[in-house]
Amino acid sequence: MSRDNNNSGRPKKPRSSTRNSDSPRSLKSGDSGSKPFKKSFPKAGERNSDSKRSDDTSYQARMNKKYSKTEQEPFITNQGEDKKPFSKSAPSRGGSRPGSFDVRDKYERGSLKYGRRPGTEGNERDQDKAKSFVQQRRFKKVEQDVHKDTIRLNKYIANSGICSRREADELITQGLVEVNGKVVTEMGYQVEKTDKVVFDGQNITPEKPVYVLLNKPKGYISTTKDDKARKTVMDLVANASPYRVFPVGRLDRSTTGVILLTNDGHMTKKLTHPSFDAKKIYHVTLDKKLTNEDLKLIAEGIRLDEGIAEVDQISFIEGKPRNEVGIEIHIGWNRVIRRIFQRLGYEVEALDRVMFAGLTKKNIKRGHWRILSDLEVNNLKML
Repeated sequence: MSRDNNNSGRPKKPRSSTRNSDSPRSLKSGDSGSKPFKKSFPKAGERNSDSKRSDDTSYQARMNKKYSKTEQEPFITNQGEDKKPFSKSAPSRGGSRPGSFDVRDKYERGSLKYGRRPGTEGNERDQDKAKSFVQQRRFKKVEQDVHKDTIRLNKYIANSGICSRREADELITQGLVEVNGKVVTEMGYQVEKTDKVVFDGQNITPEKPVYVLLNKPKGYISTTKDDKARKTVMDLVANASPYRVFPVGRLDRSTTGVILLTNDGHMTKKLTHPSFDAKKIYHVTLDKKLTNEDLKLIAEGIRLDEGIAEVDQISFIEGKPRNEVGIEIHIGWNRVIRRIFQRLGYEVEALDRVMFAGLTKKNIKRGHWRILSDLEVNNLKML
């Protein structure tokens, strides 16, 4: 049976379409009675200002209605600065935009974490590159000990260079340490600087060993005092240590280069004694070119008043003229380098010691000094 059959007897109503006659489909059907759009779409490049204005007006009306009782103020980050509205937009990678966080701001204000501004690092480097932070900290510790009236006995022994504090505690408990003629076994015993401390039958001092490496300039003599009031190396290292240090060996007044100063008497005796063969390397500048024959004669040994001056090694310096040579010796005779070349008819115009007992003047300006590291001190003790 067909759906269009009207069983009720009522007249059949014609089927009407629910589609809008103004739709695009009706225009395609060719119906001449259809009406065109009242408002056309904006062309490319044009702005629909009417719709935008109406949307903005409706949005503003809703916002005013919703927040009519609340007074809105922009978000303020810091007092005294320009007020900036709060923005949740993320910063773009290509650069900053208004309302976004500018990462360059923290570099312009400086690092608040470390309390300094960019560009101040250069001023710190210009002060004294030879004195590092570790060296200054060691010097402060030693200086604090000097100004104390009393000191613990184990630290007193450790500062003398005999052993560590832990080993000193064992020596004290074993009764091997005497203070003013009495055996002391008490832990934490305080010793005054005027007290006499004896260990293993030998007097000890509470001075902590200090090792200062100096790049000696020309015009200074290597003595602690001078009767003629000439400049000494002690004037250059006056602030290096609160303890009194002494030069290890000597350099002529006109000789420059590496020289070690310390208050360790045992180390001084070790490095200056000929039996320990402390190596020394010199850069020699002569008044004229050195011949190959004379170079061989110096390498074989030149006879001087004390005997034959043995030279460990001698050679020309690469990239330098023939009047500049490098020489390595271990003997410590007075003015031995100058006397060797004078015997062959040469005059030494400049003499610079570039190495002494494995220590070099690297990173030390002329007239400056530095404190030896623990590794360098251990190397000296193993010689």
